[in-house]
Amino acid sequence: MTDITILATGLGFPEGPVVCADGSVVLTEIRNNQCSRITPDGKVSVFSRCGGGPNGLAIGPDGFFYLCNNGGSRYVEGHSMGIGPHPDYKFGSIQRLDPKTGEATLLYKEVNGHVLSAPNDLVFDTAGGFYFTDLGKRYARHRDHGGLYYALPDGSKIVEIAYPILSPNGCGLSPDGKTLYAADTEGARLWVFDIEAPGVLKAPKPYAAHSGRVIAGLGSDARFDSLAVMASGNICVATLTTGYITEISPSGDIVREVKMPDTYPTNICFGGPDMKTAYITLSDTGRLAVMQWPEPGLKLNYN
Repeated sequence: MTDITILATGLGFPEGPVVCADGSVVLTEIRNNQCSRITPDGKVSVFSRCGGGPNGLAIGPDGFFYLCNNGGSRYVEGHSMGIGPHPDYKFGSIQRLDPKTGEATLLYKEVNGHVLSAPNDLVFDTAGGFYFTDLGKRYARHRDHGGLYYALPDGSKIVEIAYPILSPNGCGLSPDGKTLYAADTEGARLWVFDIEAPGVLKAPKPYAAHSGRVIAGLGSDARFDSLAVMASGNICVATLTTGYITEISPSGDIVREVKMPDTYPTNICFGGPDMKTAYITLSDTGRLAVMQWPEPGLKLNYN
């Protein structure tokens, strides 16, 4: 395994990395309420002052960036992660970012009359829509339910497709686009959902909340964060607390566990000419790491 190189430091709880055509990486800084661009030589600049709590990020069919914004969290000295909602928190949202100016516009803030709580991650399908998770805000004595949603990038449609889920975080599509994966943070469980049509999941059985099934889970104090799907169909899940990237096969077997120099590796994405260059957000220490992975990641739609 190739050594890990630190490409950038001083980031405010980075997440949502996206490799761009010019080789730069655009990512979110949840703690700093902004998105930043990191050039191949490690220079960091502000890409979008989107506000709130920018989390998952993806490029849509129109070339614009689409952002899951959790609405903002409260940060205290000595804690890298947010501690409950920010005092100014009102709702979570999906935002659309101009690729040239970084200007952020509100796309969605509610579904079926219910405000979004804390949108976390998203992935586009070949039909041009996107699936996204809502993690749900955690309060001192209770928490919002999480869920899975599907929406169109023109603002015309948003639907709830699986609800409730305890804490859905990262999401991704299988290479054939027929399977949706969602990482559940608490309990470190990997859910899988069968897709019957764009934005339509297999119907749940009677009395079931949704049609998802767990294919893998970890014990100890592991927690799952965001994920990336490989060209092989395996799923790389950023694993919190234990500090690993855990690669899992579609059948649920652990393929490899790669130790990270951070307790909170939160996300992974792939780029480079062979799609084997892995970019990993190390969020406890505020760094972006880069390394060579043994196999290529799946090239995302429109990216």
